[in-house]
Amino acid sequence: MTRRIWRRSRTICLSLAFMTVFLHLLLALVTLSIPHLPCDAPLPPEMHFRVLARNANASARDGGHAEPPTDALQGNSSNQDGRREAKVNVQRLPYKRLTWKGDKRATENNTESNANQTERWESDMLKLKALFDHPLYNTPRPAVPEDDWLLKVKPKIKPSQRSSQMWESDTQDIYDNVQWNSSVSSQPPWLRFHLGITRWELYPHQDPNMEPLTQQLATHRIVSAVQKSGGTQLKLVMSFPNYGQALLKPKKQERDEETNYNLYYFSDFERHNAEIAAFHLDRILGYRRVPPAVGRLVDVVKEIKDVTTDRKLAKTFFNSPVGNVCFYGQCSYYCSTEHAVCGTPQDLEASLAVMLPDLSLAKRRSWRSPWRRSYSRSKLAQWETDPNYCVNVKKTPPYDKGTRLVDFIDLVVLDFL
Repeated sequence: MTRRIWRRSRTICLSLAFMTVFLHLLLALVTLSIPHLPCDAPLPPEMHFRVLARNANASARDGGHAEPPTDALQGNSSNQDGRREAKVNVQRLPYKRLTWKGDKRATENNTESNANQTERWESDMLKLKALFDHPLYNTPRPAVPEDDWLLKVKPKIKPSQRSSQMWESDTQDIYDNVQWNSSVSSQPPWLRFHLGITRWELYPHQDPNMEPLTQQLATHRIVSAVQKSGGTQLKLVMSFPNYGQALLKPKKQERDEETNYNLYYFSDFERHNAEIAAFHLDRILGYRRVPPAVGRLVDVVKEIKDVTTDRKLAKTFFNSPVGNVCFYGQCSYYCSTEHAVCGTPQDLEASLAVMLPDLSLAKRRSWRSPWRRSYSRSKLAQWETDPNYCVNVKKTPPYDKGTRLVDFIDLVVLDFL
């Protein structure tokens, strides 16, 4: 009985083996009989489908339906990133490209790419200047009432008492030894920016102080760096020799990196380049309510670690396994070794936005947004369920008078964009 079962099983196994070989041969014959078509060149791994969409849109705007050029598809995707960055940065960041020694072709390609990016950036700046010269941006405005200025300069006093009006620096070597008074020529750009703030805008259109202010943000020597209190994610307050200060947001992820759509809206990283884009978009929309912001490469060691007086921040510096200098600070979200901010190896890309006047000099009031988030995974906010919510907001102070509500909606649209 056992021998008979063994023979049957052997017969079945042999039959299955022959059938498998036959099917493989048949599949090979069918494959060889299909004519082979030439394949398109594969896209680089960094090429994103939105680059192709942008090229298609540009072609449609030009009135043509031609395919995008092959060099646009096969070129280095960093060219696209550089061009996009040129539209939002006041001063270009000196990115360093790594090439193999003796590779003349790579060096020539990088040089040509940098030249093309610079040319494109200059063209974009000319377009922006032409836009701001349009009559719609230069309509005459009434004089600002005296009570609408945020800060006021004290009136002139007797020469014997003039020293009380001077702002004299202390004896620290890291700060400039300067004297400031009511004369505009003696004031640093950040102070002129503070004195120009009104209830209607942070700075006037075509402000001549904007260029020196942004240049100092991008190039001025950093003498101090401390972590800013409050907020949910890591931010630093950078100080300059002329007593100016800027808010630094470090780069935490690449520009083309998208948030997982399964995460909640409050689980995303703060993006440093969003601050720069918001500043320029705010200018284009004519609001001028976003503080000036620029991009900058910061040395993590010389400009943060070596100059910080924040002991809690200083304890969070470490070297990564590949030799990059990292730190993570202390905050509510993403302040841990798993979410550390790292240089390459010491250069860190970041945004710097000019600080607003201190609350001790200019008191402000704040109201919570009527359309604030619930920050809950299960509970919806009232505005998400009440169809008459907007009608009730219109009847609630301070949104029941003046233009505060429509001004608020303007900033909501800006924030969405």
